[in-house]
Amino acid sequence: MAPAKRGPAPPGVLTVVNPSGHRTRIPVQPLPFRIGRHSDNDLVLRDNRVSRIHAQVSLEEEEFWIEDLKSRHGVFVNGSRVQGRQKLGNADRIDFGIRDSYHLVFNIEDAELSRLLDQISPPSSGTSQGAGNLAKLRALVEVARVMQSSLSTQDVLAAVVDAALAVTGSERGFLLLKEQDELEVRVARHRRGMPLPATELRVPTRLIHRALTQRRELLSMNFDPNDEAGVLPDISVADLELSSVVCLPLVRIRTGSSEDTRIISSAHETAGMIYMDSRRGPADLSAGNRELLQTLALEASTILENARLLEQERAKQKMEEELNVARAIQQGLLPKALPHAGWFRASGSSIASHQVGGDYYDVRQIRENAWCAVVADVSGKGVSSALLASLLQGAFLLASEGQVEIEEMMNRINHFLNERTQGDKYATIFYCVLDADGNLQWANAGHCAPLLLRTGGEIEELKPTGMPVGLLETASYSVEDTRLNRGDKLILYTDGFSEATNEAGDFFEQKRLRELLRVNARLNSAELHQAMMRAVEEFTDGAEQSDDITMVVLEYASES
Repeated sequence: MAPAKRGPAPPGVLTVVNPSGHRTRIPVQPLPFRIGRHSDNDLVLRDNRVSRIHAQVSLEEEEFWIEDLKSRHGVFVNGSRVQGRQKLGNADRIDFGIRDSYHLVFNIEDAELSRLLDQISPPSSGTSQGAGNLAKLRALVEVARVMQSSLSTQDVLAAVVDAALAVTGSERGFLLLKEQDELEVRVARHRRGMPLPATELRVPTRLIHRALTQRRELLSMNFDPNDEAGVLPDISVADLELSSVVCLPLVRIRTGSSEDTRIISSAHETAGMIYMDSRRGPADLSAGNRELLQTLALEASTILENARLLEQERAKQKMEEELNVARAIQQGLLPKALPHAGWFRASGSSIASHQVGGDYYDVRQIRENAWCAVVADVSGKGVSSALLASLLQGAFLLASEGQVEIEEMMNRINHFLNERTQGDKYATIFYCVLDADGNLQWANAGHCAPLLLRTGGEIEELKPTGMPVGLLETASYSVEDTRLNRGDKLILYTDGFSEATNEAGDFFEQKRLRELLRVNARLNSAELHQAMMRAVEEFTDGAEQSDDITMVVLEYASES
Protein backbone atom coordinates (compact mmCIF):
# COMPACT_ATOMS: atom_id res chain seq x y z
CA MET A 1 0.00 0.00 0.00
CA ALA A 2 1.48 3.34 -1.03
CA PRO A 3 2.11 5.81 1.80
CA ALA A 4 -0.40 8.63 2.07
CA LYS A 5 0.75 11.88 0.57
CA ARG A 6 1.45 14.60 3.05
CA GLY A 7 -0.87 17.55 2.58
CA PRO A 8 0.24 21.17 2.38
CA ALA A 9 1.40 22.78 5.59
CA PRO A 10 -1.39 24.43 7.59
CA PRO A 11 -1.20 28.22 7.61
CA GLY A 12 1.03 29.90 10.17
CA VAL A 13 -0.26 32.75 12.30
CA LEU A 14 1.62 35.33 14.36
CA THR A 15 0.06 37.03 17.36
CA VAL A 16 1.76 40.43 17.56
CA VAL A 17 1.89 41.84 21.10
CA ASN A 18 2.87 45.51 21.11
CA PRO A 19 4.60 47.26 24.06
CA SER A 20 1.24 48.29 25.58
CA GLY A 21 -0.05 44.70 25.46
CA HIS A 22 -2.49 44.97 22.54
CA ARG A 23 -2.63 41.78 20.48
CA THR A 24 -3.20 41.41 16.74
CA ARG A 25 -3.31 38.11 14.82
CA ILE A 26 -1.86 38.18 11.32
CA PRO A 27 -1.29 35.36 8.81
CA VAL A 28 2.30 34.54 7.89
CA GLN A 29 1.90 35.55 4.25
CA PRO A 30 3.54 35.98 1.80
CA LEU A 31 6.48 33.64 2.28
CA PRO A 32 9.24 34.33 3.05
CA PHE A 33 7.69 36.70 5.60
CA ARG A 34 10.00 39.57 6.56
CA ILE A 35 9.91 41.36 9.92
CA GLY A 36 11.58 44.66 10.79
CA ARG A 37 11.39 48.41 11.21
CA HIS A 38 11.41 49.41 7.54
CA SER A 39 8.05 50.01 5.84
CA ASP A 40 8.84 47.48 3.08
CA ASN A 41 8.61 44.55 5.52
CA ASP A 42 5.57 42.26 5.68
CA LEU A 43 5.35 42.96 9.42
CA VAL A 44 6.47 46.45 10.42
CA LEU A 45 7.54 46.89 14.05
CA ARG A 46 7.61 50.60 14.84
CA ASP A 47 10.50 50.62 17.27
CA ASN A 48 13.76 52.33 16.28
CA ARG A 49 15.70 49.68 18.21
CA VAL A 50 14.46 46.97 15.87
CA SER A 51 16.70 46.53 12.82
CA ARG A 52 15.46 47.67 9.40
CA ILE A 53 15.14 44.05 8.25
CA HIS A 54 15.39 42.07 11.48
CA ALA A 55 14.18 38.53 10.72
CA GLN A 56 12.20 36.41 8.32
CA VAL A 57 9.92 33.38 8.56
CA SER A 58 10.13 30.84 5.74
CA LEU A 59 8.54 27.50 4.88
CA GLU A 60 10.73 24.55 3.89
CA GLU A 61 9.50 20.96 3.49
CA GLU A 62 6.25 21.79 5.31
CA GLU A 63 8.14 23.23 8.31
CA PHE A 64 8.27 26.87 9.42
CA TRP A 65 11.68 28.40 10.16
CA ILE A 66 12.75 31.77 11.56
CA GLU A 67 16.03 33.34 10.49
CA ASP A 68 18.01 36.19 12.06
CA LEU A 69 18.95 38.57 9.20
CA LYS A 70 22.10 39.88 10.92
CA SER A 71 20.03 42.05 13.27
CA ARG A 72 21.61 44.31 15.85
CA HIS A 73 19.97 42.78 18.94
CA GLY A 74 19.26 39.25 17.74
CA VAL A 75 16.22 36.98 17.57
CA PHE A 76 15.14 34.80 20.50
CA VAL A 77 12.75 31.83 20.48
CA ASN A 78 11.44 30.85 23.92
CA GLY A 79 14.32 32.78 25.50
CA SER A 80 17.14 31.18 23.47
CA ARG A 81 19.03 33.19 20.87
CA VAL A 82 18.68 31.98 17.30
CA GLN A 83 22.01 31.14 15.70
CA GLY A 84 21.36 31.61 12.00
CA ARG A 85 17.91 30.04 11.83
CA GLN A 86 15.65 27.79 13.88
CA LYS A 87 12.54 25.66 13.32
CA LEU A 88 9.32 27.09 14.77
CA GLY A 89 6.79 25.06 16.72
CA ASN A 90 3.25 25.79 17.82
CA ALA A 91 3.00 28.44 20.59
CA ASP A 92 6.68 29.46 20.29
CA ARG A 93 7.42 32.94 21.63
CA ILE A 94 9.64 35.20 19.50
CA ASP A 95 11.53 38.18 20.97
CA PHE A 96 13.93 40.67 19.39
CA GLY A 97 16.48 41.18 22.15
CA ILE A 98 14.89 44.43 23.30
CA ARG A 99 13.13 45.05 26.59
CA ASP A 100 9.68 46.67 26.60
CA SER A 101 9.24 46.10 22.87
CA TYR A 102 7.20 43.83 20.62
CA HIS A 103 7.06 40.07 20.96
CA LEU A 104 5.33 37.49 18.78
CA VAL A 105 3.63 34.15 19.40
CA PHE A 106 3.74 31.70 16.50
CA ASN A 107 0.85 29.29 15.98
CA ILE A 108 -0.04 26.75 13.34
CA GLU A 109 -3.74 27.23 12.64
CA ASP A 110 -4.77 23.56 12.55
CA ALA A 111 -2.81 22.76 15.71
CA GLU A 112 -4.42 25.69 17.51
CA LEU A 113 -7.91 24.56 16.57
CA SER A 114 -7.14 20.97 17.60
CA ARG A 115 -5.94 22.14 21.00
CA LEU A 116 -9.12 24.12 21.54
CA LEU A 117 -11.46 21.45 20.28
CA ASP A 118 -9.86 18.92 22.64
CA GLN A 119 -11.01 21.10 25.52
CA ILE A 120 -14.62 20.70 24.45
CA SER A 121 -14.67 16.97 25.23
CA PRO A 122 -17.09 16.02 28.04
CA PRO A 123 -15.75 16.62 31.58
CA SER A 124 -14.49 13.67 33.61
CA SER A 125 -16.77 12.14 36.22
CA GLY A 126 -14.79 13.84 38.95
CA THR A 127 -15.42 17.28 37.54
CA SER A 128 -18.46 19.28 38.55
CA GLN A 129 -20.94 20.04 35.82
CA GLY A 130 -20.56 23.81 36.34
CA ALA A 131 -16.78 23.67 36.00
CA GLY A 132 -17.09 21.40 32.95
CA ASN A 133 -19.56 23.76 31.31
CA LEU A 134 -17.28 26.69 32.07
CA ALA A 135 -14.29 25.01 30.42
CA LYS A 136 -16.44 24.04 27.44
CA LEU A 137 -17.81 27.55 27.02
CA ARG A 138 -14.39 29.14 27.25
CA ALA A 139 -13.06 26.77 24.60
CA LEU A 140 -16.06 27.31 22.32
CA VAL A 141 -15.71 31.07 22.44
CA GLU A 142 -11.97 30.81 21.87
CA VAL A 143 -12.60 28.63 18.84
CA ALA A 144 -14.96 31.32 17.60
CA ARG A 145 -12.21 33.89 18.04
CA VAL A 146 -9.70 31.76 16.17
CA MET A 147 -12.22 31.37 13.35
CA GLN A 148 -12.94 35.08 13.09
CA SER A 149 -11.12 35.16 9.79
CA SER A 150 -14.13 33.34 8.31
CA LEU A 151 -16.90 34.61 10.61
CA SER A 152 -18.01 38.22 10.87
CA THR A 153 -17.83 39.94 14.22
CA GLN A 154 -21.61 40.31 14.08
CA ASP A 155 -22.02 36.52 13.81
CA VAL A 156 -19.69 35.88 16.73
CA LEU A 157 -21.45 38.46 18.92
CA ALA A 158 -24.81 36.91 18.03
CA ALA A 159 -23.44 33.55 19.19
CA VAL A 160 -22.36 35.16 22.47
CA VAL A 161 -25.87 36.56 23.05
CA ASP A 162 -27.40 33.16 22.21
CA ALA A 163 -25.08 31.55 24.78
CA ALA A 164 -26.04 34.11 27.43
CA LEU A 165 -29.74 33.42 26.80
CA ALA A 166 -29.12 29.69 27.14
CA VAL A 167 -27.25 30.16 30.42
CA THR A 168 -29.88 32.39 32.09
CA GLY A 169 -33.02 30.97 30.51
CA SER A 170 -34.02 34.49 29.42
CA GLU A 171 -36.26 34.98 26.40
CA ARG A 172 -34.68 37.94 24.63
CA GLY A 173 -31.18 39.34 24.52
CA PHE A 174 -29.74 42.59 23.21
CA LEU A 175 -26.10 43.56 22.88
CA LEU A 176 -25.70 47.32 23.18
CA LEU A 177 -22.47 49.23 22.57
CA LYS A 178 -21.50 52.66 23.79
CA GLU A 179 -21.28 55.29 21.07
CA GLN A 180 -20.02 58.42 22.83
CA ASP A 181 -22.50 58.80 25.74
CA GLU A 182 -25.32 56.69 24.32
CA LEU A 183 -26.07 52.99 23.92
CA GLU A 184 -26.93 51.57 20.50
CA VAL A 185 -28.36 48.10 19.80
CA ARG A 186 -25.91 46.04 17.74
CA VAL A 187 -27.40 42.54 18.19
CA ALA A 188 -30.97 41.50 19.07
CA ARG A 189 -31.79 37.80 19.53
CA HIS A 190 -34.62 35.49 20.66
CA ARG A 191 -33.71 32.41 22.71
CA ARG A 192 -34.84 30.20 19.83
CA GLY A 193 -31.85 31.45 17.85
CA MET A 194 -33.79 33.95 15.76
CA PRO A 195 -32.82 37.58 15.16
CA LEU A 196 -35.10 40.33 16.45
CA PRO A 197 -35.60 43.90 15.27
CA ALA A 198 -33.85 46.44 17.50
CA THR A 199 -37.24 48.03 18.22
CA GLU A 200 -38.14 44.95 20.29
CA LEU A 201 -36.10 46.50 23.09
CA ARG A 202 -38.90 48.42 24.81
CA VAL A 203 -36.90 49.57 27.80
CA PRO A 204 -35.47 53.04 27.06
CA THR A 205 -31.74 52.84 26.49
CA ARG A 206 -31.23 55.81 28.84
CA LEU A 207 -32.44 53.65 31.71
CA ILE A 208 -30.17 50.79 30.67
CA HIS A 209 -27.34 53.31 30.49
CA ARG A 210 -28.20 54.41 34.03
CA ALA A 211 -27.94 50.80 35.14
CA LEU A 212 -24.57 50.60 33.42
CA THR A 213 -23.12 53.72 35.03
CA GLN A 214 -24.54 53.07 38.51
CA ARG A 215 -23.71 49.37 38.70
CA ARG A 216 -22.02 48.05 41.79
CA GLU A 217 -21.18 44.59 40.48
CA LEU A 218 -18.63 43.79 37.82
CA LEU A 219 -20.56 41.05 36.09
CA SER A 220 -24.34 41.27 36.21
CA MET A 221 -27.38 42.89 37.78
CA ASN A 222 -30.67 41.11 38.36
CA PHE A 223 -33.60 43.11 39.63
CA ASP A 224 -37.37 42.90 40.06
CA PRO A 225 -39.29 45.54 38.06
CA ASN A 226 -41.96 45.46 40.82
CA ASP A 227 -39.36 46.95 43.18
CA GLU A 228 -39.75 50.73 43.01
CA ALA A 229 -36.13 51.09 44.06
CA GLY A 230 -35.09 49.04 41.02
CA VAL A 231 -33.38 50.22 37.89
CA LEU A 232 -36.61 50.86 35.96
CA PRO A 233 -38.68 53.17 38.19
CA ASP A 234 -39.98 55.18 35.21
CA ILE A 235 -41.60 52.18 33.45
CA SER A 236 -44.80 50.51 34.60
CA VAL A 237 -44.71 46.73 35.04
CA ALA A 238 -48.01 46.47 33.19
CA ASP A 239 -46.44 48.03 30.13
CA LEU A 240 -43.36 45.85 30.18
CA GLU A 241 -44.86 42.58 31.42
CA LEU A 242 -41.40 41.47 32.54
CA SER A 243 -40.63 39.07 35.34
CA SER A 244 -36.83 39.44 35.25
CA VAL A 245 -34.10 41.54 33.71
CA VAL A 246 -30.38 40.80 33.62
CA CYS A 247 -27.80 43.40 32.60
CA LEU A 248 -24.36 42.05 31.81
CA PRO A 249 -21.73 44.81 31.48
CA LEU A 250 -18.99 44.41 28.88
CA VAL A 251 -15.82 45.73 30.46
CA ARG A 252 -12.67 46.71 28.65
CA ILE A 253 -9.58 44.60 29.23
CA ARG A 254 -6.04 45.91 29.29
CA THR A 255 -3.35 43.31 28.89
CA GLY A 256 0.26 43.97 29.80
CA SER A 257 2.55 40.98 29.90
CA SER A 258 1.13 37.47 29.69
CA GLU A 259 1.19 37.35 33.51
CA ASP A 260 -0.52 40.70 34.03
CA THR A 261 -4.08 41.10 32.80
CA ARG A 262 -6.27 43.77 34.36
CA ILE A 263 -10.03 44.20 34.08
CA ILE A 264 -11.06 47.84 34.04
CA SER A 265 -14.43 48.14 35.74
CA SER A 266 -14.97 51.89 36.02
CA ALA A 267 -18.01 53.25 34.20
CA HIS A 268 -16.05 55.18 31.55
CA GLU A 269 -14.09 52.02 30.68
CA THR A 270 -17.24 50.01 29.90
CA ALA A 271 -17.74 49.05 26.25
CA GLY A 272 -21.46 48.29 26.50
CA MET A 273 -23.89 45.74 27.86
CA ILE A 274 -25.78 42.54 27.15
CA TYR A 275 -29.37 43.15 28.27
CA MET A 276 -31.71 40.15 28.72
CA ASP A 277 -35.30 39.98 29.89
CA SER A 278 -38.06 37.42 30.28
CA ARG A 279 -41.81 37.32 30.86
CA ARG A 280 -41.81 33.75 32.24
CA GLY A 281 -40.01 33.77 35.54
CA PRO A 282 -36.68 34.79 37.04
CA ALA A 283 -33.35 34.27 35.33
CA ASP A 284 -31.09 31.47 36.53
CA LEU A 285 -28.17 33.18 38.25
CA SER A 286 -26.79 30.27 40.22
CA ALA A 287 -23.10 30.36 41.10
CA GLY A 288 -22.07 28.21 38.14
CA ASN A 289 -24.10 30.26 35.71
CA ARG A 290 -22.64 33.49 37.06
CA GLU A 291 -19.21 32.09 36.21
CA LEU A 292 -20.40 31.33 32.70
CA LEU A 293 -21.78 34.85 32.37
CA GLN A 294 -18.49 36.27 33.60
CA THR A 295 -16.66 34.32 30.91
CA LEU A 296 -19.13 35.47 28.27
CA ALA A 297 -18.79 39.11 29.30
CA LEU A 298 -15.01 39.01 29.18
CA GLU A 299 -14.90 37.06 25.92
CA ALA A 300 -17.41 39.42 24.28
CA SER A 301 -15.27 42.36 25.38
CA THR A 302 -12.20 40.70 23.91
CA ILE A 303 -14.01 40.04 20.62
CA LEU A 304 -15.02 43.71 20.45
CA GLU A 305 -11.45 44.80 21.11
CA ASN A 306 -10.18 42.45 18.40
CA ALA A 307 -12.78 43.88 16.02
CA ARG A 308 -11.61 47.41 16.85
CA LEU A 309 -7.99 46.45 16.21
CA LEU A 310 -9.00 44.74 12.95
CA GLU A 311 -10.81 47.89 11.86
CA GLN A 312 -7.70 49.90 12.64
CA GLU A 313 -5.61 47.46 10.63
CA ARG A 314 -7.99 47.69 7.67
CA ALA A 315 -7.89 51.48 7.86
CA LYS A 316 -4.11 51.28 7.89
CA GLN A 317 -4.14 48.98 4.85
CA LYS A 318 -6.45 51.39 3.03
CA MET A 319 -4.12 54.25 3.85
CA GLU A 320 -1.16 52.21 2.58
CA GLU A 321 -3.02 51.58 -0.67
CA GLU A 322 -3.70 55.30 -1.03
CA LEU A 323 -0.05 56.07 -0.29
CA ASN A 324 1.00 53.60 -2.98
CA VAL A 325 -1.22 55.49 -5.43
CA ALA A 326 0.36 58.76 -4.29
CA ARG A 327 3.86 57.32 -4.78
CA ALA A 328 2.95 56.18 -8.28
CA ILE A 329 1.58 59.64 -9.13
CA GLN A 330 4.62 61.35 -7.69
CA GLN A 331 7.13 59.15 -9.48
CA GLY A 332 5.21 59.62 -12.72
CA LEU A 333 5.75 63.39 -12.47
CA LEU A 334 9.53 63.17 -12.36
CA PRO A 335 11.52 63.55 -15.58
CA LYS A 336 12.61 60.29 -17.15
CA ALA A 337 15.93 61.71 -18.38
CA LEU A 338 18.02 64.80 -17.62
CA PRO A 339 20.64 66.51 -19.83
CA HIS A 340 24.14 65.18 -19.15
CA ALA A 341 26.15 66.66 -22.03
CA GLY A 342 26.71 70.10 -23.52
CA TRP A 343 26.72 73.46 -21.74
CA PHE A 344 23.79 72.60 -19.42
CA ARG A 345 23.70 69.46 -17.29
CA ALA A 346 21.44 68.30 -14.50
CA SER A 347 21.09 65.46 -12.03
CA GLY A 348 18.25 64.94 -9.55
CA SER A 349 16.15 62.55 -7.51
CA SER A 350 13.26 62.47 -5.07
CA ILE A 351 12.87 59.87 -2.33
CA ALA A 352 9.28 59.62 -1.15
CA SER A 353 8.73 59.40 2.60
CA HIS A 354 6.43 56.73 4.02
CA GLN A 355 3.57 59.26 4.13
CA VAL A 356 4.41 60.67 0.67
CA GLY A 357 4.62 64.44 0.46
CA GLY A 358 4.06 66.67 -2.54
CA ASP A 359 7.60 67.14 -3.86
CA TYR A 360 7.98 67.69 -7.59
CA TYR A 361 10.79 68.77 -9.87
CA ASP A 362 11.31 69.10 -13.60
CA VAL A 363 13.98 70.25 -16.05
CA ARG A 364 13.19 71.00 -19.69
CA GLN A 365 14.49 72.91 -22.69
CA ILE A 366 12.28 75.88 -23.55
CA ARG A 367 14.35 77.45 -26.34
CA GLU A 368 17.34 76.42 -28.41
CA ASN A 369 19.71 78.17 -26.00
CA ALA A 370 17.70 78.10 -22.79
CA TRP A 371 16.64 75.58 -20.14
CA CYS A 372 14.18 75.95 -17.29
CA ALA A 373 14.04 74.11 -13.97
CA VAL A 374 11.44 73.97 -11.22
CA VAL A 375 11.26 72.39 -7.78
CA ALA A 376 8.05 72.53 -5.74
CA ASP A 377 6.82 71.27 -2.38
CA VAL A 378 3.04 71.05 -1.97
CA SER A 379 1.67 71.26 1.57
CA GLY A 380 0.24 68.14 3.18
CA LYS A 381 0.72 64.44 2.52
CA GLY A 382 -0.78 61.62 0.49
CA VAL A 383 -2.89 61.46 -2.63
CA SER A 384 -4.28 65.01 -2.45
CA SER A 385 -0.79 66.54 -2.40
CA ALA A 386 0.44 64.27 -5.18
CA LEU A 387 -2.56 65.20 -7.34
CA LEU A 388 -1.98 68.89 -6.69
CA ALA A 389 1.66 68.47 -7.70
CA SER A 390 0.46 66.94 -10.97
CA LEU A 391 -1.75 69.98 -11.56
CA LEU A 392 1.24 72.24 -10.97
CA GLN A 393 3.22 70.23 -13.50
CA GLY A 394 0.51 70.82 -16.08
CA ALA A 395 0.47 74.53 -15.32
CA PHE A 396 4.26 74.78 -15.74
CA LEU A 397 4.17 72.85 -19.00
CA LEU A 398 1.57 75.20 -20.45
CA ALA A 399 3.43 78.26 -19.23
CA SER A 400 6.84 77.12 -20.51
CA GLU A 401 5.49 76.18 -23.93
CA GLY A 402 3.68 79.49 -24.23
CA GLN A 403 6.85 81.54 -23.64
CA VAL A 404 5.23 83.34 -20.69
CA GLU A 405 7.39 85.66 -18.61
CA ILE A 406 8.40 84.25 -15.21
CA GLU A 407 6.52 86.88 -13.19
CA GLU A 408 3.32 86.35 -15.17
CA MET A 409 3.66 82.57 -14.89
CA MET A 410 4.03 82.71 -11.07
CA ASN A 411 0.99 84.99 -10.82
CA ARG A 412 -1.09 82.61 -12.95
CA ILE A 413 -0.09 79.60 -10.86
CA ASN A 414 -0.88 81.45 -7.64
CA HIS A 415 -4.32 82.38 -8.98
CA PHE A 416 -4.88 78.84 -10.28
CA LEU A 417 -4.04 77.25 -6.91
CA ASN A 418 -5.89 79.80 -4.79
CA GLU A 419 -9.03 79.48 -6.92
CA ARG A 420 -9.16 75.70 -6.49
CA THR A 421 -8.20 75.35 -2.82
CA GLN A 422 -9.34 78.67 -1.26
CA GLY A 423 -6.07 78.82 0.66
CA ASP A 424 -6.38 75.32 2.15
CA LYS A 425 -3.44 74.12 0.09
CA TYR A 426 -0.29 75.94 -0.91
CA ALA A 427 3.07 75.20 -2.47
CA THR A 428 6.58 76.58 -2.22
CA ILE A 429 8.19 76.89 -5.66
CA PHE A 430 11.54 77.83 -7.13
CA TYR A 431 11.59 78.41 -10.89
CA CYS A 432 14.53 79.50 -13.02
CA VAL A 433 15.63 79.93 -16.64
CA LEU A 434 19.31 79.63 -17.63
CA ASP A 435 20.52 80.98 -20.97
CA ALA A 436 23.58 79.74 -22.83
CA ASP A 437 25.45 82.96 -21.98
CA GLY A 438 25.17 82.13 -18.23
CA ASN A 439 22.36 84.54 -17.36
CA LEU A 440 20.01 83.04 -14.74
CA GLN A 441 16.54 84.49 -14.15
CA TRP A 442 14.63 83.15 -11.16
CA ALA A 443 11.71 83.59 -8.80
CA ASN A 444 11.36 81.99 -5.37
CA ALA A 445 7.84 81.55 -3.91
CA GLY A 446 8.68 80.84 -0.26
CA HIS A 447 10.92 77.86 -1.10
CA CYS A 448 14.13 76.76 0.61
CA ALA A 449 16.78 79.12 -0.74
CA PRO A 450 18.72 77.28 -3.48
CA LEU A 451 22.48 77.37 -3.05
CA LEU A 452 24.67 78.70 -5.88
CA LEU A 453 28.01 76.90 -5.57
CA ARG A 454 30.90 78.69 -7.25
CA THR A 455 33.90 76.74 -8.52
CA GLY A 456 36.03 78.16 -5.71
CA GLY A 457 33.68 76.84 -3.01
CA GLU A 458 31.84 80.12 -2.32
CA ILE A 459 28.09 79.71 -1.70
CA GLU A 460 25.32 82.22 -2.44
CA GLU A 461 21.65 81.93 -1.46
CA LEU A 462 18.79 82.67 -3.85
CA LYS A 463 16.31 83.85 -1.23
CA PRO A 464 12.50 84.06 -1.58
CA THR A 465 11.06 86.80 -3.78
CA GLY A 466 7.45 86.17 -2.72
CA MET A 467 5.20 84.08 -0.51
CA PRO A 468 4.15 80.47 -1.27
CA VAL A 469 1.63 80.22 -4.10
CA GLY A 470 -2.00 79.54 -3.21
CA LEU A 471 -2.10 81.43 0.09
CA LEU A 472 -3.19 84.88 -1.05
CA GLU A 473 -4.94 85.90 -4.25
CA THR A 474 -3.17 89.29 -4.38
CA ALA A 475 0.36 87.95 -3.83
CA SER A 476 3.05 89.19 -6.22
CA TYR A 477 6.37 87.70 -7.28
CA SER A 478 9.47 89.56 -8.40
CA VAL A 479 12.14 88.13 -10.70
CA GLU A 480 15.88 88.33 -10.02
CA ASP A 481 18.93 87.96 -12.28
CA THR A 482 22.22 86.21 -11.49
CA ARG A 483 25.28 85.53 -13.63
CA LEU A 484 26.78 82.02 -13.66
CA ASN A 485 30.35 81.21 -14.64
CA ARG A 486 31.50 77.99 -16.28
CA GLY A 487 31.59 75.21 -13.68
CA ASP A 488 29.14 76.90 -11.30
CA LYS A 489 26.37 74.71 -9.95
CA LEU A 490 22.93 75.50 -8.55
CA ILE A 491 21.59 73.15 -5.86
CA LEU A 492 17.79 72.99 -5.57
CA TYR A 493 16.28 70.98 -2.71
CA THR A 494 13.22 70.69 -0.48
CA ASP A 495 13.12 71.02 3.31
CA GLY A 496 12.94 67.23 3.59
CA PHE A 497 16.65 67.20 2.73
CA SER A 498 17.92 69.66 5.35
CA GLU A 499 15.42 68.32 7.91
CA ALA A 500 16.21 64.63 7.35
CA THR A 501 16.58 62.93 10.73
CA ASN A 502 18.58 60.04 12.12
CA GLU A 503 17.43 57.57 14.78
CA ALA A 504 18.49 59.99 17.55
CA GLY A 505 16.20 62.68 16.11
CA ASP A 506 19.04 64.94 14.94
CA PHE A 507 18.55 67.01 11.76
CA PHE A 508 20.88 66.91 8.76
CA GLU A 509 20.78 70.74 8.83
CA GLN A 510 21.97 73.50 6.51
CA LYS A 511 25.38 73.69 8.15
CA ARG A 512 26.24 70.11 7.17
CA LEU A 513 24.79 70.66 3.69
CA ARG A 514 26.95 73.75 3.07
CA GLU A 515 30.11 72.11 4.34
CA LEU A 516 29.62 69.11 2.06
CA LEU A 517 29.09 71.41 -0.91
CA ARG A 518 32.31 73.32 -0.20
CA VAL A 519 34.31 70.10 0.10
CA ASN A 520 32.88 68.75 -3.18
CA ALA A 521 32.78 72.00 -5.18
CA ARG A 522 34.94 70.61 -8.00
CA LEU A 523 32.68 67.65 -8.74
CA ASN A 524 30.38 67.74 -11.76
CA SER A 525 26.60 67.77 -11.34
CA ALA A 526 26.16 63.98 -11.40
CA GLU A 527 29.03 63.36 -8.98
CA LEU A 528 27.91 66.11 -6.61
CA HIS A 529 24.32 64.87 -6.59
CA GLN A 530 25.50 61.32 -5.89
CA ALA A 531 27.76 62.51 -3.05
CA MET A 532 24.97 64.52 -1.41
CA MET A 533 22.41 61.71 -1.59
CA ARG A 534 24.95 59.24 -0.22
CA ALA A 535 25.70 61.61 2.68
CA VAL A 536 22.05 61.97 3.68
CA GLU A 537 21.50 58.21 3.35
CA GLU A 538 24.44 57.49 5.66
CA PHE A 539 23.22 60.13 8.11
CA THR A 540 19.65 58.82 8.35
CA ASP A 541 20.80 55.15 8.40
CA GLY A 542 17.34 53.81 7.60
CA ALA A 543 15.38 55.98 10.04
CA GLU A 544 11.84 56.62 8.78
CA GLN A 545 11.44 60.13 7.39
CA SER A 546 8.43 62.41 7.79
CA ASP A 547 8.96 64.23 4.49
CA ASP A 548 10.20 63.58 0.97
CA ILE A 549 13.91 64.12 0.26
CA THR A 550 14.44 65.91 -3.06
CA MET A 551 17.59 67.41 -4.59
CA VAL A 552 18.42 68.68 -8.09
CA VAL A 553 21.88 69.86 -9.14
CA LEU A 554 22.11 72.16 -12.20
CA GLU A 555 25.50 72.83 -13.81
CA TYR A 556 26.57 75.57 -16.20
CA ALA A 557 29.27 73.46 -17.80
CA SER A 558 32.03 74.24 -20.23
CA GLU A 559 31.25 73.30 -23.84
CA SER A 560 33.83 70.55 -23.70
